[in-house]
Amino acid sequence: MIASPEIRSSVMSYDEPMAKHTSWRVGGPADIYFRPDTVDELITFLAELPPDTAVTWLGLGSNLLVRDGGLRGAVIATHKALSEMERLDTATVRAEAGVPCAKLAKRCAVWEIGPAAFFAGIPGTVGGALAMNAGAFGGETWTAVKTVETIDHQGNTRTRKRDEYDIGYRSASGPGDEWFLAATFVFEPDSGMNPQAIRKLLARRKESQPIGVPSCGSVFRNPPGDHAARLIEAAGLKGFAIGGARVSEKHANFIINEGEATAADIEQLITHVQQRVKSEFRIELVPEVRVVGESA
Repeated sequence: MIASPEIRSSVMSYDEPMAKHTSWRVGGPADIYFRPDTVDELITFLAELPPDTAVTWLGLGSNLLVRDGGLRGAVIATHKALSEMERLDTATVRAEAGVPCAKLAKRCAVWEIGPAAFFAGIPGTVGGALAMNAGAFGGETWTAVKTVETIDHQGNTRTRKRDEYDIGYRSASGPGDEWFLAATFVFEPDSGMNPQAIRKLLARRKESQPIGVPSCGSVFRNPPGDHAARLIEAAGLKGFAIGGARVSEKHANFIINEGEATAADIEQLITHVQQRVKSEFRIELVPEVRVVGESA
């Protein structure tokens, strides 16, 4: 149990239901749930955490499936302590890991710098977008990254350059056991970036995706030269359900929780979709979503 005076002002709980914190609204309890108020509290928490304790980082809870048996170790929620964003000069923006991607897009639109509009289509935070090189509307997170700030399991912080990371499609790997605290992006003046352009992209997203129902965003990566949604639809799986989990009728690369789904329902449906598409087209769909925790 962690009880340092330095972190008592933060939110900390034990056996916290992760269904309260994930966009799918499913997931068993986390051993420790910690939402620091400041970076200093985060550093103290990590420094005191036993080194063999598993750590799961949580932004908006999108792109994450927590199994019904819950998570061992500690969950760290970033959305309060790491929520700052600032323009450093005419072209440079620093955004902390807990900043929602849509907020970054909107602020860059006001500043008329970009290309950053695609961030409006990413339903998570900057930290998650960095970890998986998230993308939407043809853009990818690491395109404009100059440096990142990281923290390790002992609470040590560092600044790293972009070229210290190996960046691929929906992947980013770098030095050691470190997690992202913030990123500095370098953009260019872009008169096409304005609040009206962002509103159009958000409207396009609303028309084509099941917004307003529990989901994680896109479930699968697009295979080379094709789209996961097209393959799933061609396999006749639009609307297919297991328990309370259903392939969206609006966008086949979304799985929605109709209200009573378990994490097991969703995981079984992911597996079924993969097997069906492989059987029909000899293509293996790779999940974008992270599946963590223990089965019930």
